[in-house]
Amino acid sequence: MSFPATRLRRLRRSDRLRALVRETRLDLDDFVFPLFVGPEAFENPELPALGRHSVESLAAEANELERLGVRSVLLFGIPDEKDAEGSGAWDEDGVVQQALRALREASPGLVLLTDVCLCEYTSHGHCGALDGDDVDNDSTLELLARTAVSHAEAGADAVCPSDMMDGRVAAIRTALDDADRGQTPIVSYAAKYASAFYGPFREAAESVPAFGDRRGYQMDPANVREALRECELDVREGADALLVKPALPNLDVIRAVRERFDLPVGAYNVSGEYAMLKAAGARGWLDERQAALESLTAIVRAGADLVVSYWTKELAAWL
Repeated sequence: MSFPATRLRRLRRSDRLRALVRETRLDLDDFVFPLFVGPEAFENPELPALGRHSVESLAAEANELERLGVRSVLLFGIPDEKDAEGSGAWDEDGVVQQALRALREASPGLVLLTDVCLCEYTSHGHCGALDGDDVDNDSTLELLARTAVSHAEAGADAVCPSDMMDGRVAAIRTALDDADRGQTPIVSYAAKYASAFYGPFREAAESVPAFGDRRGYQMDPANVREALRECELDVREGADALLVKPALPNLDVIRAVRERFDLPVGAYNVSGEYAMLKAAGARGWLDERQAALESLTAIVRAGADLVVSYWTKELAAWL
């Protein structure tokens, strides 16, 4: 039917009508809050979610998150010392391992995910062991696998490799199975792009490369077919869920992955996306809350089943 019998504005007349027919809804259960933990805590007034906790301060933060209804966190560790291999990543008493044990005791109801990468732990800031100025893919696999097993043994509910080495999911799956940790799921950063939107994270995690960049192993932002190949390989190697990063510049990629694969699909609403809205809101250029909600809705509407976002804690209050 056509105008005037068809009037789509009829269901937009009030808040209640709009809510009744809303197609996409944000559910806090689907959101994961990143947490940075290091030798000492400090606040980040301009970007609060990118502040750092100490192991000792995590319990209070975890209790606050549970009070707000946040159910899942993703841990990033900043060690006291770094070396060429990033050995602090798999140290039994490493910062993430200590944090996992502390959180498991303080907040047993939280879902604890861990980022599995070496960039925060290496003295050069790259995501793996070096061969000259190049990251050596195959020798890095063993180090990533050791890290994942160490996290699982310390209490991680799931491990999330973000390094973009070829074959890392298979290496981690084999290592977890061999260590009697076969029930630990792998949430793979399957399509992680070499993006300009990671800047605030790299400052917070102290993982800026000492030389060069990560374009030799992270994906070209122009490619979507390659992203689907990456996802397909990770599925074959044993990934339990797939993650696209960053989220907002890659809504089409999230949609393509959702349509191709039956696994849970996640998206990482990264630090640069968070920082842009924070800065624009502080200057009065837009309504920060409304822009954040609109952005998060777009990510879920594109097909994400879970969203890693620095807005999670604030979203808990908004919802």
